[in-house]
Amino acid sequence: MGSLQGQVAIVTGAGQGVGQGIALALAAEGVDVAVLGRTRAKLETTCGLVRARGSKAELFEVDVADLDAIPDVVDQVVATFGGVDILVNNAYSGAYGPLLELSDDAFRRGFVSGPFAAFAFMKACHPSMQARGGGNIVNLVTSAMVRWDPSTYGPYAASKQALRSLTRTAAVEWAADGIRANNIAPHALSPGLKWWTENNPEEAAEFVATIPMRRIGEPEADIGRAVVALCGSDLRYLTGATLPLDGGQAFFG
Repeated sequence: MGSLQGQVAIVTGAGQGVGQGIALALAAEGVDVAVLGRTRAKLETTCGLVRARGSKAELFEVDVADLDAIPDVVDQVVATFGGVDILVNNAYSGAYGPLLELSDDAFRRGFVSGPFAAFAFMKACHPSMQARGGGNIVNLVTSAMVRWDPSTYGPYAASKQALRSLTRTAAVEWAADGIRANNIAPHALSPGLKWWTENNPEEAAEFVATIPMRRIGEPEADIGRAVVALCGSDLRYLTGATLPLDGGQAFFG
């Protein structure tokens, strides 16, 4: 998959779930990880797991909705690790529900923590990536963007669709700088999904039945390892793409 040894990654929302899984998969390949999130205790746990895999880890407490804080955090990461090679925009704090029940503030929050935050991180990381000869941006989107019935998922899908377009633009504009930008649209057994599965077993069974592989992905083994492959040199000619990591459920066309 191409060596990532010695590279530095920023992973947002890395305290649990998919973000943690991606951080651990990268660490297993020798990538040092800046572990970003809001809850210090969770970040400390992830840092310990990253170090157990033989890589360096440092935590940085940040709410990605605080857009003004993002450039400073990236500067801190660069000062700590010497640069940034990989950026994973995983954190998201948005809203779900029927449109008529959704407040303007809730709708706005999804865009601020989604494409606005990702945009801020991407711009802040660009100088370091360019100086180091290139880099990889991986933005997390969702199959809800192409769901045949987006009811209650509309605000979430809208913010992620905007992020998908942003990723494509960065892939084209920054290709000459050696920077690749791709999206992944994962299904993974996050703490939230695990809670829902345990408390709604019949609904969960119906959901899993819609996945051709008949299972929900594992954060590290399925999603994290795919990110490792995406960032490796074997896929160096792939940019601007959206990879559905969902066991075949979604059809992106």
